[in-house]
Amino acid sequence: MDTGTDISMITVPAGRVTLSDRRTQRSWTVETAPYRLAAHAVTQAQYARVTGEHPSTAQGDRLPVEGVSWLDAVRFCNALSLREGLPPAYRPHSGTGDVEGAEAVGLDPASDGYRLPSEAEWEHACRAGTTGARYGRLDDIAWHRGNSRERPHEVGSRQPNAWGLYDTLGNVWEWCWDVYDAEVYGSYRVLRGGGWFDEHWSCRASVRRRSHPTFRIDDTGFRVARSVL
Repeated sequence: MDTGTDISMITVPAGRVTLSDRRTQRSWTVETAPYRLAAHAVTQAQYARVTGEHPSTAQGDRLPVEGVSWLDAVRFCNALSLREGLPPAYRPHSGTGDVEGAEAVGLDPASDGYRLPSEAEWEHACRAGTTGARYGRLDDIAWHRGNSRERPHEVGSRQPNAWGLYDTLGNVWEWCWDVYDAEVYGSYRVLRGGGWFDEHWSCRASVRRRSHPTFRIDDTGFRVARSVL
């Protein structure tokens, strides 16, 4: 557990994952090195402790923070790194861990500070060695439109996957580092996992969604990662 904000981190083993895009019918395979990933999405209490902000529509310390943009998530990662005495993973940054527009944000490969997972890291961790659409029965592992009563729920209140990761499917969509499709959508970033308002077919390990890095949506949050150097 990383002490300052009580973020429990799980060490994810190296592996290989095949990503796919339904729109283009394209698939590609990515090798992932070992890394660490938060056991659940950043909560509202954790976000407020680091930033002093309460952006979420639904309110509750143990609810996942939502209504945060990709840039908000990047700023949180840098601020949390500085709080923990770690080198910020994103540049450019000021003494407060702030960043400029999405196009100016670069990832420092030599940093073991907090960052967003890559899309491949996210799917590899979500699957936890499984190959199907989900790592368990949907109602047991995820909050989705069929069981959420159309609202987010406290993190960690469904069953985890085999590696101890909660809510990788359902509850809130999670920002990833990657650009979705630069040629078609410019700087739009990848979202993964499905959310509390989504039908069951959106809560699958392979499903991709996109959004502009400045947009704030009430079913979108994030979890943090760290490189193992």
